[in-house]
Amino acid sequence: MKFRIIFSLLVLLSASVILWELLDDEKEGNLYLDNSVPFVGTEIPRLEGINGEGVKIAVIDTGVDFNHPDLMGWGPEGKVVGGYNFVSEGDLPMDNNGHGTQVAGVIAADGQVKGIAPKAKILAYKVSEDGKAVSSDFIIDAIEKAIEDKADIINISLGVNKTNSQIERAVTHALEKEIFVVTAAGNDGPGIGTIGSPGGNAGSVTVGATYNNITSSLVATLEVNKKPYTVIPMVGSFQLDDPIEGTIKFGGYGKEKDLLGINATNSILLVERGSDVEEELLYFSIKEENSADAGAKALIVYNNEPGIFLGELAHEFVEQGYEPRIPVVSIDREKGLEIKEIIQGENFGSLHLFFNPDFVAHFSSRGPVSPFYIKPDIVAPGAFINTTQNNASYNFTSGTSYAAPHVSGAAALLIQKNPGIHHHEIKSLLLTTVEPVSDAYGKEFSLNEAGAGRLNIARAYEATLVVQPPQFVLNIASDDPIGEQVLEIKSLNSSLENIQVRSSGPEFIQISTVLEGNKLQIKMKVLGQEFGDYEGKILITQNDDRYIIPFLLHFTEGSISTSQENGKLDFKISHPELWTFAKISVTNSKDGTVDIISASPSKSASLNVYENGEYWVEAKIRVGEESFDAFNRIEVNSVLPGSSKPLEFFELPEKQIGIIAAIMVIVGLVGLRFIRKPKSIQV
Repeated sequence: MKFRIIFSLLVLLSASVILWELLDDEKEGNLYLDNSVPFVGTEIPRLEGINGEGVKIAVIDTGVDFNHPDLMGWGPEGKVVGGYNFVSEGDLPMDNNGHGTQVAGVIAADGQVKGIAPKAKILAYKVSEDGKAVSSDFIIDAIEKAIEDKADIINISLGVNKTNSQIERAVTHALEKEIFVVTAAGNDGPGIGTIGSPGGNAGSVTVGATYNNITSSLVATLEVNKKPYTVIPMVGSFQLDDPIEGTIKFGGYGKEKDLLGINATNSILLVERGSDVEEELLYFSIKEENSADAGAKALIVYNNEPGIFLGELAHEFVEQGYEPRIPVVSIDREKGLEIKEIIQGENFGSLHLFFNPDFVAHFSSRGPVSPFYIKPDIVAPGAFINTTQNNASYNFTSGTSYAAPHVSGAAALLIQKNPGIHHHEIKSLLLTTVEPVSDAYGKEFSLNEAGAGRLNIARAYEATLVVQPPQFVLNIASDDPIGEQVLEIKSLNSSLENIQVRSSGPEFIQISTVLEGNKLQIKMKVLGQEFGDYEGKILITQNDDRYIIPFLLHFTEGSISTSQENGKLDFKISHPELWTFAKISVTNSKDGTVDIISASPSKSASLNVYENGEYWVEAKIRVGEESFDAFNRIEVNSVLPGSSKPLEFFELPEKQIGIIAAIMVIVGLVGLRFIRKPKSIQV
């Protein structure tokens, strides 16, 4: 207990700082917002006069430049009808950075470019001045102010790469007030488990980024000895009709002298980024030109520091008349060094570049966030978006920050069409009507990468069925290989006729469905002992409309069962082999609070809970030197009225603990001045 109190004090006496997740590419060019907006299907609602009118969208960001001609002024008669400046209270929430203005433009620009919902109104909440850091308290306060100002939608295109429970609870509070909340997944991809707060909230719609419907949506595949590698085409590379195949050779830094003695003719060259000469500017265009002159068919540049990067062949310092002659891709340092080792012997490489607007961007953060729900929820265009910028200008920008407002704008159109629609119904319409997205090999992206799929506003707008839940996770264990899930179907036009149901998934998962009234009962039985996580889909069709409900199945060797009585949960661990210890985590799905207990074969495990609702149970079961997962969820309905959890010091609200901690520090310092020194004793 003492340790937890001290730890809480130390945490609260530290500054709470949240880093922005931004990735911007500013270039001149066409207004590509005119590509992404029609690409996701806005034309059909616009033909019927649906444009976001009457809907208020809160943009929690760097403020908004409401003097931009496409955002049309401040106040009741303008586009930005209200908001608040948390950075400099008393001032209007003017954007001095540009990020919030870019986000607002994707949602509701109405001028030279048009956003998804051009007649929607914006509430601008400024929580950062420079777009680099923001207090967590500002985000929480902005969410609460958006609730007070009766926003219909909240867009949060910022976040951290870890969980912040206070922000998560604020998002949940907004959802309880029937506000639709959209969050950006973040730009920490392509690694898994890289979504932080507020994108990790189970109820919000978390949006990852795909490319855009432009010729810049070029993706690449690389295989070395039939092993695939993640590579990114450099800006200025071009689409290929067929893959380039050949031997891969190492070419140092791609200098002329590096390529003299290696016979690069008809090869794929691998070179390192940068130079071995300090402060030498060895541009990618120079490496490409040297490689092409040496007869190479393609060029791979690996990073000179950890991570992957997006390079450019065309830039302001390039020689006049320069045009790339061979395709160039980048790869991260670790994989580049791995290939460098492989190609010491015989090798065969295959490189392909082709157009794929629905490819998930490399920077887009991936799930999982929790084993009990799927994140991200959806993907939308977030690369090469040209939107409104400060000072009446426009600029290219990329990041999940710009994918999220595509979804916020889509929600505005659905709210205008269906007044009074609940936030969870909007979520269902958007998630079940998506387009599938596939990787460079034609394989659909996983749920951790793309969620349900890519936003399709036209399908969502024309949809008449609301399916709850729109996605689900099922837990099945070896001692009971059968699981069940019930989906509830609601018709927006009062018709549940002509509904057909199909399913897809691994062959060893037997799926049966029964539709009775508005309830779709799904039963899954696992055949065999292939433990792991598996994905599949339930496909519901009505006439010409289709609805896709993805699912994730955990099939575990061990299991944890839960029973309840008067708010007390009892847990039972099972495993086919002798287990010695289990760590059990119990999460309150409403507020994300976690309790951890342990169990052993000789020690039963139980936990008191003080609120009815759904709880997620996860066990780490120790068998010998290995650890096995087991999952369960339980709907608690046995907490007696009047029951309450004893309030402990470390569970007080953060601000109150901070005040108490500050007082304790002051009292301690002041008190030291009044402690009498003992008189010296003469001997």
